[in-house]
Amino acid sequence: MLHYQIEFDEYRQHLVHVTLRFLANPTQVLSLPTWIPGSYLIREFAKHIEAVKAYDEDGRQLNISKFEKNKWRLYNTDHELITVEYDVYAYDLSVRGAYVDQTRLYVNPACVCLGLQDQEQAPIELEIFLPDELKHFQIATGLVSKSLVKGRYTLKAENYAQLIDAPFELADQTRFSFEANGIPHEFVVSGQHAMNAERMKQDIEKICSTEISMFGSAPFSDYTFMTMATGNSYGGLEHPNSTSLISPRDDLPKVDEPTEPSADYQRFLGLCSHEYFHSWLVKFIRPENFANYDLDQEGYTSLLWIFEGFTSYYDDLILYRSGVISQESYLKLLKSQIDRYLQNPGRFIQSVSESSFDAWIKFYRQDENSNNAGTSYYNKGCLVALCLDLGLRLRGSSLDALMRCLYENSQKGIQVNERTIFDLCKELTGDDWTEQINHLINTTDELPLDQLFPEFGLSYALKNDKTLPFGLKVVEKPEGLLIQQARRDGVGVQAGLSANDVIVAIDGLKASEKLLEKYAKYKAAFTVYAFRRDEFMQFELQGGEINLTTVELNVVDQAQAEKWLKA
Repeated sequence: MLHYQIEFDEYRQHLVHVTLRFLANPTQVLSLPTWIPGSYLIREFAKHIEAVKAYDEDGRQLNISKFEKNKWRLYNTDHELITVEYDVYAYDLSVRGAYVDQTRLYVNPACVCLGLQDQEQAPIELEIFLPDELKHFQIATGLVSKSLVKGRYTLKAENYAQLIDAPFELADQTRFSFEANGIPHEFVVSGQHAMNAERMKQDIEKICSTEISMFGSAPFSDYTFMTMATGNSYGGLEHPNSTSLISPRDDLPKVDEPTEPSADYQRFLGLCSHEYFHSWLVKFIRPENFANYDLDQEGYTSLLWIFEGFTSYYDDLILYRSGVISQESYLKLLKSQIDRYLQNPGRFIQSVSESSFDAWIKFYRQDENSNNAGTSYYNKGCLVALCLDLGLRLRGSSLDALMRCLYENSQKGIQVNERTIFDLCKELTGDDWTEQINHLINTTDELPLDQLFPEFGLSYALKNDKTLPFGLKVVEKPEGLLIQQARRDGVGVQAGLSANDVIVAIDGLKASEKLLEKYAKYKAAFTVYAFRRDEFMQFELQGGEINLTTVELNVVDQAQAEKWLKA
């Protein structure tokens, strides 16, 4: 057994002290992942490790040398009991890192616990020691946890892979328990908030039960939701039997939360639904090359349109099917997805399969050009799932049936490859889907939503009711109008303006969004004054706007619509 000891005595300095004890191989390599499962970006967690030291069982210090960015080596240590100690700087408030201060101790072991090469399958015991002043903190984790003494916890993991995919949090927590289809669940919230716990419990239980019922069973025997409430942070990361969420506190249900959830609360419920769905699709059903992660380097797949896209389709649909939101609210959420797709010029540049493959270098590294050059495997993947669902239903099946097939295959050890969706669609309907699916995922052609919706009692109409003046997305700052994005097809770019320029005056008048909109309608030439970096520049423009396309969805035949919406 490998034994980890984690201490938080230096929490004011945001430091975690780790002690690792093990029987070493003759030449023992220790390493830390460079990325965390479920978040496809090389994050270089090893940059936060400080002062690595090693000792033999007599307490003599050994030479431990770093030979790669995330790897250390010990020599001549065959079957010796070795102790390795180090500190980790932990001040990343996201769901992917580690964060410690006097209010919260949060650890993703992937960025804190060094692993041992050739000992990855060894069982693990992790002991947590709290300083006296924080011993009142409660713990939340998906791992088996025991506490025999106040302020000291013992966690168990079957192996290193399980350890690094199970974050834990210690804090003052609001918590409640419930069962969904007989499976115990724990819901935990930390941070300052005024959550209506009874309302949250009522809604989250419905969501969880609906997802379990859809698949027929769950790949876990218990589940923990961990939520950190903040001012405006947002995100989530899935784990096999838990999820770590961070949310604006205003997104949590209020004491007087209306029967139909507010838009803010719907957003939080959608996040919970999304990450919970990942327990099936990502943590259990995986791309073939993710069956065993290589956490030293990128793991490429062109299938994230399935794993994130399908999940993004079901997250809001489950809210409706569970009765948590109305049909009207669901169609508004779907309209927002379609509008986002229609207003993304990059959809004509990059296919959704290409977007999936490029996740490592693009999705988590958004810049001012991202909307011009790329599409989102979340957003377009969601609409691809919608098209497949409607297409399958026209042929007597559904995406629900396909998801159950994926789940059944994974229970047999069969994971997802490039042909899986093609083959399952044919198996479910008897038809060859090669042309249809290739059109959806490997081209930049428009999606056939206008053809599919009328078959299910919905009218689908496009209109232009918004504009982007000069093709520029701006935000007002004290120094002027900051250009956040500049559309390549806009007159602003054609005149020479660029993202990150700060417009200070238009035709001699102080720049404002209202003034920019006014001049966008002018046909005569005028001058725009702006700073690029610290250089003052002027540009000659004539009016011009880019029309932003939105969709109108209306139910014209409720019975037909329910054949899709009600599953």
